Amino acid sequence: MSNCRQRYAIRRAIVAAGAALATFAIAPSVAQDQSGEVETVIVTGSRILSSSLESPSPVQTITSEDIQTSGVVNIQDLLVRSPVAGTPLSRTNSNFLTSSVGVATIDLRNLGTARTLVLVDGRRFVAGIPGESAVDLNTIPASFIERVDVLTGGASSIYGSDAIAGVVNIIYKKNFEGFSFDAQYGESAKGDGDETQLGATFGVSSADGRGNIMGYIGYTDQGAVYSRDRSRSAVDQISTALLTGDPADMFTPLRPFYSSYAPQGRFFTANGPASGITFDANGNVIPWSTNGNASLAATGFNRSAFRTIAVPIERYLFASRGSYEFADGHRTFFEGTYASSQAVSVLEPYPLGAEDIYPATGGQVPAEFLVNGVLRRNPIVPDAVFNSAADEDGDGLRDFYFTRRMAEAGNRGNVADRDTFRVVGGLEGELFGGGWHYEAFYAYGQTKEAQTSSGQVNVLNFRNALEAVPDVGDIDGDGNTTEAICRDANARDQGCVPISVFGFNSISPAAFDYIKAPGMLATFTTQKVAGVNVSGSLFDLPAGPLGLAVGAEYRDEYSRSEFDPLQQAGLNAGNAIPRTEGAFDVTEGYLEIRAPLLADRPMADKLDLNGAVRFADYSTVGSVVSWNGGLEWAPIPSLRFRAIRALATRAPNINELFSPPSQDFPTGLQDPCVGVTATSTGTFDAACRAAPGVNANIAANGAFTLNQSDIQGISGFNRGNPDLSEEEGDSWTIGLVIKPSGIPVLEDFGFTIDYYRIDIKDAIVFTPRQFILDQCYRGNAAFCQFITRRPAAVGANSAGSLEFIDSGPTNSGGEFAEGIDLTVSYARDIGPGAFRGRLAYTHVLDQYRIPLPGADKDYIVGEAEDGLVAPEDRAVLNLGYNVGKFGASLTTTYTGKVSLDDQFLAQFGLPRGAVGVSAKTYVDAQVTYSPTENYQIFIGGNNLFDEQPAPLISGLPGDDTGTETNGGTYDPIGRRWYAGVRVKL
Repeated sequence: MSNCRQRYAIRRAIVAAGAALATFAIAPSVAQDQSGEVETVIVTGSRILSSSLESPSPVQTITSEDIQTSGVVNIQDLLVRSPVAGTPLSRTNSNFLTSSVGVATIDLRNLGTARTLVLVDGRRFVAGIPGESAVDLNTIPASFIERVDVLTGGASSIYGSDAIAGVVNIIYKKNFEGFSFDAQYGESAKGDGDETQLGATFGVSSADGRGNIMGYIGYTDQGAVYSRDRSRSAVDQISTALLTGDPADMFTPLRPFYSSYAPQGRFFTANGPASGITFDANGNVIPWSTNGNASLAATGFNRSAFRTIAVPIERYLFASRGSYEFADGHRTFFEGTYASSQAVSVLEPYPLGAEDIYPATGGQVPAEFLVNGVLRRNPIVPDAVFNSAADEDGDGLRDFYFTRRMAEAGNRGNVADRDTFRVVGGLEGELFGGGWHYEAFYAYGQTKEAQTSSGQVNVLNFRNALEAVPDVGDIDGDGNTTEAICRDANARDQGCVPISVFGFNSISPAAFDYIKAPGMLATFTTQKVAGVNVSGSLFDLPAGPLGLAVGAEYRDEYSRSEFDPLQQAGLNAGNAIPRTEGAFDVTEGYLEIRAPLLADRPMADKLDLNGAVRFADYSTVGSVVSWNGGLEWAPIPSLRFRAIRALATRAPNINELFSPPSQDFPTGLQDPCVGVTATSTGTFDAACRAAPGVNANIAANGAFTLNQSDIQGISGFNRGNPDLSEEEGDSWTIGLVIKPSGIPVLEDFGFTIDYYRIDIKDAIVFTPRQFILDQCYRGNAAFCQFITRRPAAVGANSAGSLEFIDSGPTNSGGEFAEGIDLTVSYARDIGPGAFRGRLAYTHVLDQYRIPLPGADKDYIVGEAEDGLVAPEDRAVLNLGYNVGKFGASLTTTYTGKVSLDDQFLAQFGLPRGAVGVSAKTYVDAQVTYSPTENYQIFIGGNNLFDEQPAPLISGLPGDDTGTETNGGTYDPIGRRWYAGVRVKL
């Protein structure tokens, strides 16, 4: 397969026509212009020019009016209310990410952002996350949107790879004339999380009406919300059940549950207390007690005082579009988007363990050295540490172990500056007297990110600074023979300053300057797309014209992500994250037909057959084919049945293919060996005892036991797989559309109900770490290669405790989702005003993933697990009433109950669904006053009743660190209000 072959394809799925189907309303069957003549348009879900505004696929629509009445600053905040949406990446669950902090994505059906294709005006948009396909919705100006069409089900044959769960098609406004301005400010009831939005839209048409150009300039600023400012997350805690093993304690927090890495340090020596010693605020030696007890004050560290629930994001946005009819029926067009954003993450100072500096000895720090054959003590080491130390690494010299919170380095965090640029240009027009439509376009997009990080250290310099000796004989030649100096002469010449890690604020500014290691990340992502599309009618059938669309597309994707050298090597005491770079290109061609078989017949007002096929040739996975076939039958005008069968495909992205090993620190894992004894006979026991470290732990404690440091000290590596192939999603959608006509009361309603079924074969999956643990100790040895246990005790970590659990992508999995979508719309004049109501409801019948062939199902539906919450039932109800100059809207969002992850519950001997959290309902409202047609004042509130999020506390599946809930599903901020104005000229 050639990497330089040129290909063409994809066209624009310009979804025209008013705000029909608005989340569930049914559109009229024919589009007309102002003269009454029938227009032809292209709708989301098809590329064929048609006189009908009805999509052959289920489409839910969010209109510009919906955006206004919601008061959202980012379109993601409105999209996630849809019951078909899953748990995406957002500003309330990305604070701890090494990169991509503050990115806003969308995930349909909880099948993953990689399986949801986001389009702008029917064309692909450059990714916002390096190496992936997910679009950062921070780059989309909400006030410039005409509507958003959400198509669910496989659509790869129409739009290409990634459209397995569905498509989100964002339609910008067009042909705008005049000037409009909007301004809005809001904040939470706690006085934080402030939001400011300013935007101006402007447009002008040429005097002859052939051309139009319009643009948008906007600014938004969303403020931070910190963990310390919400009582539920102000103090470190953990589910008590993880320590007691009693399921009744699941939602009982053990509080405080401080970190054992504290700013004053914790020190272990051969002859000192097993729990270590530390220092009080006055420098006195005291016993260590992480959480305190009746006789000892707590010496641990409260990380929650420094963590962030919602990261602040500031955005500058520009969008434009224009067209000019240079000849009758032929137009040139362009679109442009530029977004500049800054996101800032803040978390607690870095937790440093001596093994980060001395990995070869397990963290044993020398307390004395041989200098010119003479034994010299490090004069900085206090007597309490030195006198109780002994040789533990076999070099004959005293040593000690320590952990320390690097408070002098300040809080950790990232400042991520992102710039996204995209431009589209092309030609479109009519052929053969207007019966055919053509479009040819080229699009280029790029995303650049420059990230700086703080709070970490250079471990090589730190080692030099720890190895201090007395300056006997004035080694450094400064005339002072009483000072401590760095032992290594080369290090001294490079500015080494001895460091003290003993006590609060013990690190001098000079020593800190020597060991500090500011981090940097630079990413660059590009997308190039060239496409040509032709649509029209081949000939007339008895029931109407045979519609055809054909086209081709060439797409090139490139991504590079590169950290600073220390981060790449893991020499800043953090995760080792090597450079990732990769690219692929693909040539695609498609054909779509729509054949009207019957029309205006008894029991066949309409009977259409639809079908599409797409061929793609990837430089990575080779040839791929996707297709769909559908049938639409309307026995009477007010009743329409639809059925669609589709085979959708997704090629692996750059990260899945090319990522080198990068370190991760998973949480919420349950070690199956806990409680195993030398003679116990449980499911996991024999396999656990096969590990030498586990046996040593049992010998010391009578049963395998973990401490707090063990629970908090698990790491692992994620890596790519260049041998991945494409995954295929086989889907069915069968539905019913009802628009009663001539029936009192019902004639103002519209109904849709759709059954969906998506079965993904050879799914690209990262095997969950809990699944790896369970399988290894159930006897599946293939999984044990991913697990590393500590063979002996290291500092505060116990023998046999988990050190690494690795994972990576394979085509070994499966994903399945099945459910029912119901929508109801109602619009009617009531009294002096107009009432509108819309309901969307989704019930998930079944959803699970299979990590490996033959493995048990890992259920998702109705569960909370790492990274997502997937209730069986979700709904959103929108109500509105306008009368005269006043308007009011009310939105109620319902998220059903969920149980904890079945794999997690199994560790407690509990069946699936045994323990969970209750349903949550959020109510939002807005009122408007329009003294004139061109001026409107509005005020609104979100989460009016201050509904608290589900208590997915630390240690439980689904918890996002720092929020004590799942921040991508529930509202972790609380009640908020906003007010603003809109002006049109």
